Amino acid sequence: MSNINLSTASKLKGKVVVVTASTDGIGFAIAKRLATDGANVVVSSRKEKNVKEALRKLKGEGLSAEGVVCHVAKAEDRATLFSTAVEKFGGIDILISNAAANPTAGPVLECEESVWDKIFEINLKAAYLLSKEVLPYIKKRGGGSIIYVSSIVGFQPNNLLGAYSVSKTALLGLTKAAAQDLASDNIRVNCIAPGIVKTRFSSPFYENKSAEDIALQKIPMNRMALPQEMGGVASFLCSDDASYITGETIVVSGGMASRL
Repeated sequence: MSNINLSTASKLKGKVVVVTASTDGIGFAIAKRLATDGANVVVSSRKEKNVKEALRKLKGEGLSAEGVVCHVAKAEDRATLFSTAVEKFGGIDILISNAAANPTAGPVLECEESVWDKIFEINLKAAYLLSKEVLPYIKKRGGGSIIYVSSIVGFQPNNLLGAYSVSKTALLGLTKAAAQDLASDNIRVNCIAPGIVKTRFSSPFYENKSAEDIALQKIPMNRMALPQEMGGVASFLCSDDASYITGETIVVSGGMASRL
């Protein structure tokens, strides 16, 4: 893939964005794009070395970024994430909830209860708690945006990602419900559902030629996405260009089957 235009006007200038699980893959690409578009970004990861490396890359390009260790299932880490944004940049305008876990593979009804609980704790409950806890900060700024990162499997479950698929479907419902509740506060809530993106997380789909060939058969554009292609969609949803869009999920899948 070439000719991806990452140079845009500073349409997010002055905005403060918190992005979870944002030191590599889709999360890092989103953080980088929003910073490129003028935002001050706070990146996070469960590992300090990953935070430091992400900040080195972002600041090395002259972008405005800070970082903090955050396990989204830990209340104290979520509190530190938000307090860091306020301390470093003066407030919070946008939350991108990207953290996700998938510790197992297999059909949904073969998932162990403990694994099911872990998947939903990270993929859904943490997204809900992050949204709930960031609200006072966004309201103080007079409004803003919340974006959840779901997945194409939230629309079309994959039998190897059974429980994960269901957790991603639940995010679509959270998007709809939260958008209705927060519209009067000038807070827009939207969702991105990526297809197969070339990241470490999705490596089983392309780690060998046969796996890649099978995956590509389901993608009309006949290629997997690059992480930065999710960044452009996130930037659009955060910006005034999307000022009348809330409660929606944008599927970014290269044409993979999703919905009518």
